[in-house]
Order: sequence, then C-alpha cells, then structure tokens
Amino acid sequence: MEVLKGNAGSDQNFQQLLATSTMSSGQEPIFSEYESDTSQTSKLLRKFKETPFVPLGMAGFATVVGYGLYRLKHRGDMKMSLHLIHMRVAAQGFVVGAITCGVLYSMFQEYMVKPKE
Repeated sequence: MEVLKGNAGSDQNFQQLLATSTMSSGQEPIFSEYESDTSQTSKLLRKFKETPFVPLGMAGFATVVGYGLYRLKHRGDMKMSLHLIHMRVAAQGFVVGAITCGVLYSMFQEYMVKPKE
C-alpha cells in the first residue's frame, strides 16, 4: 500500500487509499462494498432492505410520540407525569414489538427458507 502524505483524514486521500488497496494484483479492492455505496441514502436504503422492521419501529415510535403530544392538550384531569409515563410505555412497547418481529422474521428467513444446502 502507498503511504499518503498530508491530511490523512481528507476524502480524496481516503478514495486514493481505497483505489490502491488490493489483496493481491488482479483482485478486487478490499473495501469494495464501501466503494459502491457512496451516498448516505443508498446505505440507509440497503439497511432498510436488510432489516425491514427497523423503519417500522422508528415510524411507530414517532407516531406514538406525536399522538401523545397531541393528546397532551386534551388529557383532562390526568397528571402530566402519568400521561408522559403512559406515552413512554406505549412508545417503548411499539419498539420492542418491532424488534421482536424483526428477530422472528430473520430467524424464519435463516432457518425455514434458507436451509436447503
């Protein structure tokens, strides 16, 4: 590998390092997966495809928090601390449910769909 001079943290030097780093001559670069995904949105979309319940959990959490903030005005004579505790429990419950569904989905994909080897 080639030693880079100057600002080692710059993006140009990093790209040059990626271009010159190979396992041996004639093979693809070691960091090829990082070269192909250059934008943050493509990385985010790839992660969402790999784990589809993560965005569902995030959206559910945001929905519960938004609904809880909306209901904050119309809570009647309920204490604010009690309302916030209920909102927190509902949001955490949604996220834990989404994580559980994601784990079950990945186990299903790994053990039921894939075992034909």
